[in-house]
Order: sequence, then structure tokens, then C-alpha cells
Amino acid sequence: MLCCRATEPVVEAEVDVEAGMDGSGDAVSDAKASSIAEQLMQNPEVLSAIETKLAGMADVDSSPSAHMKNLPKPVIRRVKALKKLQFDMIQMESKFYEEVHQLECKYAELYAPILEKRNEIVSGEVEPTDEQCDWPSDEEDDEEAALAAETKEKLALEDVSAEDIKGVKSFWLIAFKNVDLLASMIQENDEPILEHLTNVKVQFSAEPMGFTLEFHFSPNEYFTDKVLTKSYEMRAEPDEEDPFSFEGPEIVACQGCVINWNKGKNVTVRVIKKKQKHQKSGTTRTITKEEQQDSFFNFFTPPAPELDEEEIDHETEALLQADYEIGHFIRERIVPRAVLFYTGEACEDDEDFEEEEDEDYEDDDEDDDLDPSCNN
Repeated sequence: MLCCRATEPVVEAEVDVEAGMDGSGDAVSDAKASSIAEQLMQNPEVLSAIETKLAGMADVDSSPSAHMKNLPKPVIRRVKALKKLQFDMIQMESKFYEEVHQLECKYAELYAPILEKRNEIVSGEVEPTDEQCDWPSDEEDDEEAALAAETKEKLALEDVSAEDIKGVKSFWLIAFKNVDLLASMIQENDEPILEHLTNVKVQFSAEPMGFTLEFHFSPNEYFTDKVLTKSYEMRAEPDEEDPFSFEGPEIVACQGCVINWNKGKNVTVRVIKKKQKHQKSGTTRTITKEEQQDSFFNFFTPPAPELDEEEIDHETEALLQADYEIGHFIRERIVPRAVLFYTGEACEDDEDFEEEEDEDYEDDDEDDDLDPSCNN
């Protein structure tokens, strides 16, 4: 009896295997499953249950603040107290930045004599003394310090012609071109004009909070102005409608100046000549039309936004934001450190910092099996 019972399942298993080999068993199962699914999808109650489930999945809030909806009322009350404290902190931070701006105004006056000496050397008005020039160069080494006297005399004779050069030629043009942000603005037609740029100053304003960039030019054939200006108005108070977005002072408005171009020298426009033919008489005439073209000097004619900020289109908003960034960069970095941008040292420091960051990220993502010499 035990032996007989043991053999029956074996026979059934062999039958199942044979059915699976010819595929008839799977075909029957698939047909049954398809039929059952079709019947379920025609059942209104099943469809309603599926729709309810899907709707519930779509309504799931995965935002960082989703948990706030499920907090108990006492906790929500405490969070409101914390946000009020945060608002008090922002108000205090606003006062801090106002005092920082007052310090900037104070130290701008203290920096002025130093910056004036810089301008005198750059322009060639003053030749620096040996003591003023006593600063080590990166290129100097022990071998240069040990040069023989006759070699020094030879080099001195070769440098005699350099005495005819006044100051530091193209100082501001080169400093600007070493900054990607400004280099992209400078066109070929701009360079001869920027050769006449002798100084860039920052004038701070306490009330209203802001600053003005002054671009000083030597007499030239392009325009009659000696100084071109760009003024920026700043705000250190948080936005009333969104106070928690406050991250410090921001530029809220800017104003350029009119450039008095000499005839035919305006590099911000190009003149296009077109011929028109009269439909009836057949006579032709030539008309001239001016079109705006890319130029660094468009910087002094920023886009004028509408009074209602909601009316500003995305393109104008992007242009204004870029303009604010350029003005802030000139004030904050270029004017105080102009010589380092002229030599390229300030740019190299920025590049080194970015490269170190990139290397850190590459190390984090690097696979142990990858060839270390591979950049991909």
C-alpha cells in the first residue's frame, strides 16, 4: 500500500512535464488568465476600486514639507513660534548688512589714496621707486639672483627702449579680458576704445544704499565723454511678501548713462543700407537703417523694466540678472584686485579651486575597477 501511494504522484509529475514540453499546458493557462482578466475589467466595481487606488497614489505628497500636514496641533503651534523667531533673526541680519555697507563706505575713503597711487603708476604719471618695486616675482629664483654683473648690464641695455613706454599699457583691457564674464562681452570693435580706459572707480552711496561704477577714459576719437557711469540701487530689507527668502543685500535697480558718440563711431549699432523700388514709377532709393549689435558698451544701456514687476518677461529678467551680477563682480572683485586680474593670478586661483572641487566629485564617483588614467 505504501509503495503504491508513492508511485502515483510520480506518474502525475511526468504527465505535467510532458505537457509543459509541448506548450499545451501554458497555452491553456494563458487563455484562462486572459479570460479572467477580461471579465474583471468589465466589472464596474473592480474598475472603481482600481481608479480609487490610482487616485490615492497620485495624491501622495512627497514634498519636504509633507510631514507638516500630519503634525499634532501643539507641534504646529510651536513651529509657528520658531518661524516668528526666524523672522526676528532675519530683521537683525538686515541691520547687520546695513552696518556692513556703512563700513564699506567708510573704508572706501581709506582705500582711495592707495587706489589713486595705483592709477598714477598705471597711467604713467608717476614712476615707482626701487623701494616700491621691491616685491618678489613668481618667476624669480636663486639662479636669477646670482646673475653676473656683466649679464645684468647687458639686460639693462636691452631694456633701454622700454623706457619710452609710459605706465602699464592696456591694463584694464587685459584685466577685463582675463575674466570670462567680461571677455564674452568685449567685441573686436570694442578693444581700440577700451585701450583708452585709464581707471575704474567705485563710489558708494549710504542713502539710498548702492554704488556707482565710474569708467574713466582718455581723449579718443570715439566719444566725447571723459567718464561713463553705471549706478546700482541695493536693498538690505527682506521682502515683505516672502521674508524667508532673504539672503543679504540685493541689487534691485540700475541706471546707465548716455554715450555721446562721434559721428560714425558708435560701435553698439551697425548701419544697414537697403534699396527700395517704387511700385508705380519703378524708381529706386537707398535707405539706411541702424540695428543694435553686440558690444561691451551696451553695458551702459541696461534694459528698462516695467514698473509692475509681474510684467517683466523672462528674457528681460535674465538680462537684468546678468547685468546685476556683472556690476557686483566689477565692484567686489575687479576694482579692488585689478592687478591680480591683469597678471592672471586671480583667475588662476579661481580655476584651481574649481579643479579641486571637480577632483573631489570624481573621487567620490570613481569605480575601483576603472583605469586611473582614464578621464571618463
